Amino acid sequence: MSEAVSFDLRVVATRVMADDVVEIILARSDGAPLPKWFPGSHISLELQKGLERQYSLCGRVDDDATWRIAVLKARQSRGGSRHIHDDVKPGSVLRSTGLRNHFPLENANGYIFIAGGIGITPMLPMITEAEAQGKPWTLYYGGRSRTSMAYLVDLAAYGDRITVVPEDEAGMLDLRAITGEIKPGYHVYACGPEGLLNALIGLSDGWQAGTLHLERFSPVEIDASANKPFTVHLRDSGKSILVAANETILDAMAREGMQPPSSCREGTCGTCETRVLRGRVDHRDAVLSASEREAGDYMMICVSRAADDEIEIDA
Repeated sequence: MSEAVSFDLRVVATRVMADDVVEIILARSDGAPLPKWFPGSHISLELQKGLERQYSLCGRVDDDATWRIAVLKARQSRGGSRHIHDDVKPGSVLRSTGLRNHFPLENANGYIFIAGGIGITPMLPMITEAEAQGKPWTLYYGGRSRTSMAYLVDLAAYGDRITVVPEDEAGMLDLRAITGEIKPGYHVYACGPEGLLNALIGLSDGWQAGTLHLERFSPVEIDASANKPFTVHLRDSGKSILVAANETILDAMAREGMQPPSSCREGTCGTCETRVLRGRVDHRDAVLSASEREAGDYMMICVSRAADDEIEIDA
Protein backbone atom coordinates (compact mmCIF):
# COMPACT_ATOMS: atom_id res chain seq x y z
CA MET A 1 0.00 0.00 0.00
CA SER A 2 1.38 3.40 -0.98
CA GLU A 3 -0.31 6.75 -0.67
CA ALA A 4 0.91 10.28 -1.32
CA VAL A 5 -0.02 12.21 1.79
CA SER A 6 1.52 15.66 1.61
CA PHE A 7 0.54 17.92 4.47
CA ASP A 8 2.13 19.60 7.47
CA LEU A 9 2.29 17.84 10.82
CA ARG A 10 2.66 19.62 14.15
CA VAL A 11 4.59 17.98 16.98
CA VAL A 12 2.08 17.69 19.82
CA ALA A 13 4.39 16.13 22.38
CA THR A 14 7.66 14.26 22.82
CA ARG A 15 8.52 11.59 25.37
CA VAL A 16 11.78 9.84 26.21
CA MET A 17 11.09 6.09 25.96
CA ALA A 18 14.57 4.62 26.57
CA ASP A 19 18.24 5.51 26.23
CA ASP A 20 18.50 7.51 22.98
CA VAL A 21 14.87 6.75 22.01
CA VAL A 22 12.29 9.51 21.82
CA GLU A 23 8.61 9.18 20.95
CA ILE A 24 7.11 11.91 18.78
CA ILE A 25 3.34 12.51 18.72
CA LEU A 26 2.14 14.25 15.55
CA ALA A 27 -1.15 15.83 14.44
CA ARG A 28 -2.16 17.58 11.26
CA SER A 29 -1.47 21.31 11.45
CA ASP A 30 -4.85 22.05 9.85
CA GLY A 31 -6.72 19.92 12.40
CA ALA A 32 -8.08 17.50 9.79
CA PRO A 33 -8.26 13.75 10.48
CA LEU A 34 -5.21 11.72 9.54
CA PRO A 35 -5.40 9.10 6.78
CA LYS A 36 -6.30 5.53 7.68
CA TRP A 37 -3.34 3.20 8.20
CA PHE A 38 -2.74 -0.43 9.10
CA PRO A 39 -0.16 -2.33 11.18
CA GLY A 40 3.23 -2.31 9.46
CA SER A 41 2.77 1.15 7.91
CA HIS A 42 5.48 3.76 7.88
CA ILE A 43 5.44 7.45 7.06
CA SER A 44 7.94 9.57 5.18
CA LEU A 45 8.76 12.85 6.88
CA GLU A 46 10.56 15.86 5.44
CA LEU A 47 12.40 17.00 8.54
CA GLN A 48 13.96 20.00 6.81
CA LYS A 49 14.76 20.86 3.22
CA GLY A 50 16.67 17.99 1.63
CA LEU A 51 16.35 15.75 4.70
CA GLU A 52 13.65 13.09 4.46
CA ARG A 53 13.36 9.93 6.56
CA GLN A 54 10.90 7.07 7.13
CA TYR A 55 9.51 5.91 10.47
CA SER A 56 7.18 3.09 11.49
CA LEU A 57 3.86 4.13 12.99
CA CYS A 58 3.55 2.63 16.46
CA GLY A 59 0.31 4.08 17.84
CA ARG A 60 -3.28 2.87 17.53
CA VAL A 61 -4.76 2.43 14.06
CA ASP A 62 -8.14 3.73 15.30
CA ASP A 63 -6.62 7.08 16.32
CA ASP A 64 -7.20 9.50 13.43
CA ALA A 65 -6.09 12.53 15.46
CA THR A 66 -2.45 11.65 16.12
CA TRP A 67 0.38 9.57 14.71
CA ARG A 68 3.13 8.19 16.94
CA ILE A 69 6.67 7.32 15.95
CA ALA A 70 9.70 6.42 18.05
CA VAL A 71 13.18 7.37 16.86
CA LEU A 72 16.52 5.95 17.94
CA LYS A 73 19.42 8.39 17.87
CA ALA A 74 21.77 6.44 15.64
CA ARG A 75 25.43 6.32 16.64
CA GLN A 76 26.40 7.11 13.05
CA SER A 77 23.46 9.34 12.21
CA ARG A 78 23.39 10.83 8.70
CA GLY A 79 21.36 13.74 10.06
CA GLY A 80 17.82 12.41 10.44
CA SER A 81 17.77 10.95 13.94
CA ARG A 82 20.16 13.62 15.20
CA HIS A 83 17.78 16.32 13.93
CA ILE A 84 14.79 14.60 15.58
CA HIS A 85 16.54 14.36 18.94
CA ASP A 86 18.29 17.71 18.96
CA ASP A 87 15.93 20.06 17.14
CA VAL A 88 12.37 18.71 17.08
CA LYS A 89 10.25 20.01 19.95
CA PRO A 90 6.53 20.41 20.71
CA GLY A 91 5.26 22.94 18.18
CA SER A 92 7.77 21.99 15.49
CA VAL A 93 6.29 21.45 12.02
CA LEU A 94 7.31 18.51 9.82
CA ARG A 95 6.05 17.66 6.34
CA SER A 96 4.41 14.30 5.67
CA THR A 97 5.27 13.11 2.16
CA GLY A 98 4.10 9.50 2.07
CA LEU A 99 2.26 6.66 3.82
CA ARG A 100 3.32 3.15 2.82
CA ASN A 101 2.99 -0.42 4.00
CA HIS A 102 5.33 -3.11 2.71
CA PHE A 103 5.15 -5.00 6.01
CA PRO A 104 1.43 -5.80 6.36
CA LEU A 105 0.09 -8.16 9.00
CA GLU A 106 -1.29 -11.03 6.94
CA ASN A 107 -4.03 -13.36 8.12
CA ALA A 108 -2.55 -16.33 9.99
CA ASN A 109 -3.45 -18.89 12.63
CA GLY A 110 -1.06 -17.19 15.03
CA TYR A 111 2.04 -15.02 15.17
CA ILE A 112 5.60 -15.04 16.45
CA PHE A 113 6.90 -11.47 16.69
CA ILE A 114 10.66 -10.91 16.99
CA ALA A 115 12.06 -7.44 17.63
CA GLY A 116 15.59 -6.17 18.04
CA GLY A 117 16.04 -2.71 19.54
CA ILE A 118 14.01 -0.01 17.80
CA GLY A 119 12.52 -2.80 15.67
CA ILE A 120 9.86 -3.00 18.37
CA THR A 121 7.98 -0.07 16.80
CA PRO A 122 6.09 -1.84 13.97
CA MET A 123 5.32 -4.76 16.32
CA LEU A 124 3.21 -2.67 18.70
CA PRO A 125 0.20 -2.14 16.40
CA MET A 126 0.57 -5.71 15.13
CA ILE A 127 0.18 -7.01 18.68
CA THR A 128 -2.87 -4.82 19.19
CA GLU A 129 -4.40 -6.16 15.96
CA ALA A 130 -3.63 -9.78 16.84
CA GLU A 131 -5.29 -9.21 20.21
CA ALA A 132 -8.36 -7.66 18.57
CA GLN A 133 -8.66 -10.68 16.28
CA GLY A 134 -8.26 -13.12 19.15
CA LYS A 135 -5.21 -14.68 17.50
CA PRO A 136 -2.49 -16.34 19.63
CA TRP A 137 0.85 -14.57 19.57
CA THR A 138 4.16 -14.23 21.38
CA LEU A 139 6.80 -11.50 21.27
CA TYR A 140 10.54 -12.00 21.71
CA TYR A 141 12.24 -8.65 22.29
CA GLY A 142 16.00 -8.26 22.41
CA GLY A 143 18.14 -5.21 23.11
CA ARG A 144 21.48 -4.08 24.51
CA SER A 145 20.04 -3.48 28.00
CA ARG A 146 16.67 -2.86 29.63
CA THR A 147 17.34 0.87 29.70
CA SER A 148 17.82 0.86 25.92
CA MET A 149 14.55 -0.98 25.20
CA ALA A 150 11.51 1.22 24.54
CA TYR A 151 7.93 0.39 25.57
CA LEU A 152 8.79 -2.21 28.22
CA VAL A 153 6.27 -0.68 30.62
CA ASP A 154 3.50 -0.84 28.00
CA LEU A 155 4.37 -4.42 27.05
CA ALA A 156 4.40 -5.65 30.66
CA ALA A 157 0.59 -5.71 30.57
CA TYR A 158 0.76 -8.75 28.27
CA GLY A 159 2.45 -10.92 30.88
CA ASP A 160 4.25 -14.08 29.84
CA ARG A 161 3.45 -13.64 26.16
CA ILE A 162 6.36 -11.18 26.16
CA THR A 163 9.92 -12.51 26.49
CA VAL A 164 12.41 -9.70 27.12
CA VAL A 165 16.07 -10.57 26.47
CA PRO A 166 18.53 -7.78 27.38
CA GLU A 167 21.91 -8.72 25.99
CA ASP A 168 23.83 -7.57 29.09
CA GLU A 169 21.73 -9.93 31.26
CA ALA A 170 20.86 -12.93 29.10
CA GLY A 171 22.87 -12.74 25.90
CA MET A 172 21.37 -12.75 22.42
CA LEU A 173 17.93 -13.96 21.38
CA ASP A 174 18.01 -17.73 20.81
CA LEU A 175 16.43 -17.63 17.37
CA ARG A 176 16.87 -21.34 16.76
CA ALA A 177 14.90 -22.18 19.90
CA ILE A 178 12.29 -19.50 19.21
CA THR A 179 11.57 -20.80 15.71
CA GLY A 180 12.32 -24.46 16.33
CA GLU A 181 8.69 -25.57 16.34
CA ILE A 182 6.50 -23.18 14.38
CA LYS A 183 2.90 -24.33 14.54
CA PRO A 184 1.06 -24.88 11.24
CA GLY A 185 -0.31 -21.66 9.80
CA TYR A 186 1.71 -19.40 12.09
CA HIS A 187 3.67 -16.45 10.63
CA VAL A 188 6.93 -14.97 11.89
CA TYR A 189 7.35 -11.19 11.82
CA ALA A 190 10.76 -9.69 12.56
CA CYS A 191 12.30 -6.23 12.60
CA GLY A 192 15.70 -5.22 13.85
CA PRO A 193 19.42 -5.27 13.04
CA GLU A 194 20.73 -6.99 9.92
CA GLY A 195 22.39 -9.74 11.93
CA LEU A 196 19.07 -10.78 13.45
CA LEU A 197 17.23 -10.72 10.13
CA ASN A 198 19.95 -12.58 8.24
CA ALA A 199 20.04 -15.23 10.95
CA LEU A 200 16.30 -15.76 10.56
CA ILE A 201 16.67 -16.06 6.80
CA GLY A 202 19.25 -18.77 7.38
CA LEU A 203 16.93 -20.61 9.74
CA SER A 204 13.92 -20.35 7.44
CA ASP A 205 15.07 -22.94 4.90
CA GLY A 206 12.34 -25.54 4.82
CA TRP A 207 9.66 -23.29 6.27
CA GLN A 208 6.42 -23.00 4.37
CA ALA A 209 6.57 -20.21 1.79
CA GLY A 210 5.27 -16.91 3.16
CA THR A 211 5.98 -17.76 6.80
CA LEU A 212 8.76 -15.21 7.36
CA HIS A 213 8.15 -11.46 7.08
CA LEU A 214 10.99 -8.96 7.56
CA GLU A 215 11.24 -5.19 7.92
CA ARG A 216 14.70 -3.78 7.25
CA PHE A 217 16.18 -0.45 8.32
CA SER A 218 19.32 -0.74 6.20
CA PRO A 219 19.98 -1.58 2.55
CA VAL A 220 20.74 -5.06 1.27
CA GLU A 221 24.44 -5.56 0.53
CA ILE A 222 24.84 -5.99 -3.22
CA ASP A 223 27.86 -6.95 -5.30
CA ALA A 224 27.71 -4.48 -8.20
CA SER A 225 30.87 -5.69 -9.90
CA ALA A 226 28.90 -7.55 -12.58
CA ASN A 227 26.59 -4.63 -13.41
CA LYS A 228 26.00 -4.11 -17.11
CA PRO A 229 24.16 -1.43 -19.13
CA PHE A 230 20.52 -1.95 -20.07
CA THR A 231 17.73 0.05 -21.69
CA VAL A 232 14.70 1.21 -19.73
CA HIS A 233 11.56 2.08 -21.71
CA LEU A 234 9.29 4.62 -20.03
CA ARG A 235 5.66 4.02 -21.02
CA ASP A 236 4.19 7.39 -19.99
CA SER A 237 6.87 9.63 -21.45
CA GLY A 238 7.63 7.44 -24.47
CA LYS A 239 11.35 7.72 -23.77
CA SER A 240 13.94 4.97 -23.91
CA ILE A 241 17.06 5.57 -21.83
CA LEU A 242 20.32 3.66 -21.70
CA VAL A 243 21.18 3.01 -18.03
CA ALA A 244 24.94 2.75 -17.59
CA ALA A 245 26.56 0.04 -15.48
CA ASN A 246 27.50 2.58 -12.82
CA GLU A 247 24.12 4.31 -12.51
CA THR A 248 20.56 3.42 -11.51
CA ILE A 249 17.29 3.92 -13.36
CA LEU A 250 16.64 6.82 -11.00
CA ASP A 251 20.00 8.37 -11.89
CA ALA A 252 19.38 7.89 -15.61
CA MET A 253 15.95 9.52 -15.42
CA ALA A 254 17.40 12.46 -13.49
CA ARG A 255 20.08 12.79 -16.18
CA GLU A 256 17.24 13.20 -18.71
CA GLY A 257 15.63 15.96 -16.64
CA MET A 258 12.99 13.78 -15.00
CA GLN A 259 12.22 13.80 -11.27
CA PRO A 260 10.45 10.59 -10.21
CA PRO A 261 9.53 10.35 -6.50
CA SER A 262 12.41 9.13 -4.36
CA SER A 263 13.74 9.47 -0.85
CA CYS A 264 16.26 7.04 0.65
CA ARG A 265 17.98 6.11 -2.65
CA GLU A 266 19.10 2.82 -1.08
CA GLY A 267 16.07 0.56 -1.50
CA THR A 268 14.65 0.75 2.02
CA CYS A 269 11.72 3.18 1.98
CA GLY A 270 9.56 2.23 -1.02
CA THR A 271 9.06 5.82 -2.23
CA CYS A 272 10.30 5.06 -5.75
CA GLU A 273 8.25 1.88 -6.20
CA THR A 274 7.35 1.64 -9.89
CA ARG A 275 5.15 -0.76 -11.83
CA VAL A 276 6.98 -3.08 -14.26
CA LEU A 277 5.17 -3.57 -17.57
CA ARG A 278 7.64 -5.79 -19.38
CA GLY A 279 10.91 -7.53 -18.58
CA ARG A 280 12.55 -9.29 -15.66
CA VAL A 281 13.84 -7.47 -12.58
CA ASP A 282 17.11 -7.89 -10.72
CA HIS A 283 15.67 -6.96 -7.32
CA ARG A 284 18.10 -5.26 -4.95
CA ASP A 285 15.77 -3.60 -2.47
CA ALA A 286 14.97 -4.33 1.17
CA VAL A 287 11.24 -3.67 0.72
CA LEU A 288 9.52 -6.30 -1.40
CA SER A 289 8.67 -9.75 -0.07
CA ALA A 290 9.89 -12.95 -1.71
CA SER A 291 6.50 -13.47 -3.37
CA GLU A 292 6.42 -9.88 -4.64
CA ARG A 293 9.89 -10.28 -6.09
CA GLU A 294 8.88 -13.50 -7.80
CA ALA A 295 5.80 -11.82 -9.29
CA GLY A 296 8.01 -9.05 -10.71
CA ASP A 297 5.19 -6.52 -10.95
CA TYR A 298 7.04 -3.72 -9.14
CA MET A 299 10.61 -2.56 -8.62
CA MET A 300 12.49 0.08 -6.64
CA ILE A 301 14.20 2.12 -9.34
CA CYS A 302 16.76 3.60 -6.93
CA VAL A 303 18.61 0.27 -6.67
CA SER A 304 17.01 -2.54 -8.71
CA ARG A 305 18.01 -3.19 -12.31
CA ALA A 306 16.88 -5.06 -15.38
CA ALA A 307 17.85 -8.73 -15.35
CA ASP A 308 18.15 -8.65 -19.15
CA ASP A 309 18.98 -6.03 -21.79
CA GLU A 310 15.63 -4.22 -21.62
CA ILE A 311 12.82 -3.42 -19.22
CA GLU A 312 9.67 -1.31 -19.50
CA ILE A 313 8.20 0.56 -16.56
CA ASP A 314 5.16 2.73 -15.90
CA ALA A 315 6.92 6.09 -15.80
